[in-house]
Amino acid sequence: MTALTHALGDSGTMVARQLRHLLRYPSMTVLLAGMPILFLLLFVYVFGGAMGAGADGAANRAAYLDYIAPGMMLIAVASASQGTAISVAMDMTEGIVARFRTMDIARVSVLTGHVVGSLVQSMLSVALVTAVALLIGFRPTAGPAEWLGAVGLLVTVSFALTWLTVALGLVAKTVESASNLPMPLVFLPFLGSSFVPTETLPTALRWFAEYQPFTPIIETLRGLLMGTEIGGSAAVAVAWCAGIALLSYLWARKLYDRDPAA
Repeated sequence: MTALTHALGDSGTMVARQLRHLLRYPSMTVLLAGMPILFLLLFVYVFGGAMGAGADGAANRAAYLDYIAPGMMLIAVASASQGTAISVAMDMTEGIVARFRTMDIARVSVLTGHVVGSLVQSMLSVALVTAVALLIGFRPTAGPAEWLGAVGLLVTVSFALTWLTVALGLVAKTVESASNLPMPLVFLPFLGSSFVPTETLPTALRWFAEYQPFTPIIETLRGLLMGTEIGGSAAVAVAWCAGIALLSYLWARKLYDRDPAA
């Protein structure tokens, strides 16, 4: 058996371990999807009338739902990545990783299992949020190719955020701190174009909103699903995802390879 096949076999075992966790604890996936669903219902039914009137192209509650649904999908991805940090921190603090290190298994397989398991959980959360949005009136104009592009972008974002939250789970000293460290990822879409156009924001906040990574991702999703102008947002979104994924992967590998006694 070569080193590659050894690593692939061990990674498959770790992925299966994470998927069994998902099946045994489906409440975690429902809980992680619950927050974006709650935000979706809150903004549509409580604030939708007033905020929709102030958003360009969203002059009523139904149009406002079409406007904010792509941002809610991104919040679902960010929320699901929070569970990754908790899962990694639990493995680190409960000693299972220390046991894995004494066994003849590929070291990379432990992190690979968490990343693939989190991707599956993230896409399930997005599916739940999208289903609720469709039930209450979300009406995307996308064809099959645009839907495929939107799913591909969501998987890419989830992959990048998952590696970041794996690193946050490794650097956290406790499970409680691991649950708090990814919180800024959940709230960054609020400081972008998720709920209102960036042109309506105060100058300093508008500058931040336009240059933070989640705004081009939201604009690309909105363009794919609702046919709005994408411009250069797609290239910027992919560049942000690639940069976050690469740096987070290197950070996570460095943290995982450190001496446990240090």
